[in-house]
Amino acid sequence: MRPDAGLLLVDKPAGATSHDIMLRLRRALGVRRVGHTGTLDPFATGLLLALVGAFTRLADFFHALPKSYEATLELGRETDTDDLTGVTVSESPAWRDCDGERVRAAFAARVGKGRQVPSVYSARHVGGERAYDLARRGDRPALEAREVVFHELTVTEVDLPRVRFRARVSTGTYVRALARDIGRDLGAGAHLTALCRTGIGPFPLAEAVGPEEAANAVTAALPAWRPGPGALPWVVQRRLSGREEAGVRNGRPVERGDLLPPLWPDLTSAEPEAGPVALVAGDTLVAVAEARDDRLFPRKVFPA
Repeated sequence: MRPDAGLLLVDKPAGATSHDIMLRLRRALGVRRVGHTGTLDPFATGLLLALVGAFTRLADFFHALPKSYEATLELGRETDTDDLTGVTVSESPAWRDCDGERVRAAFAARVGKGRQVPSVYSARHVGGERAYDLARRGDRPALEAREVVFHELTVTEVDLPRVRFRARVSTGTYVRALARDIGRDLGAGAHLTALCRTGIGPFPLAEAVGPEEAANAVTAALPAWRPGPGALPWVVQRRLSGREEAGVRNGRPVERGDLLPPLWPDLTSAEPEAGPVALVAGDTLVAVAEARDDRLFPRKVFPA
């Protein structure tokens, strides 16, 4: 069975780039169009969301989803990449003066809204180039601090100089930059040594499959494969009649009608009609629409 369109939850192994995984999925699924909604560094593991076929057009809707991680940092050494792959830029024995109470207090102090300077080896654009390209040429791009949100920061184990923790953060947050900043807060320096993404919005790592299992996930309709409106569980829905479906497929708007609440309400606007609306017929995502003047105008229409 060759998939037409859908969302696939993928468990990325260490050592592969996110781009490598997309190439493997294209071969495994026999499709040309496969993209992801957010990269993981090669040393990192965990959840990648792969959009297959026409669903690659949905990528923009995933950017606001919060991300969850389990990670380990090591105090006493900073690197130029803020993680274990980098070159040491400073070392300090000050970690020996830390204890569990100080470490937990440092994490607790950062919960909530804050500002973060991304890692120099990041995908941020500086003067039209990626920061990591500049850094690899020996430049040190000046990156501006961005507002981020740390929804949860929980220390799960302190075995100094190593600290294990969970984090649930807003999109655009760098966990390795968090490790760097925690180290500086403690006056000891730090770098990230392990990272696993355990969730993106409503999608858990527990339902993901390895790249080699992708084809089976589709043919067996495993929870990792979301071919219909289940790919957008935080978006309100409007069910279409047969006549309305035919009109929407030709680009015509429909009346707003009664909107169904989302399965995952965390990102839903206080005024649901202010956000996107999934136009659904049975188990099929027909289109994603925007509301104007009590009507829903299709923005992205998917093939039947």
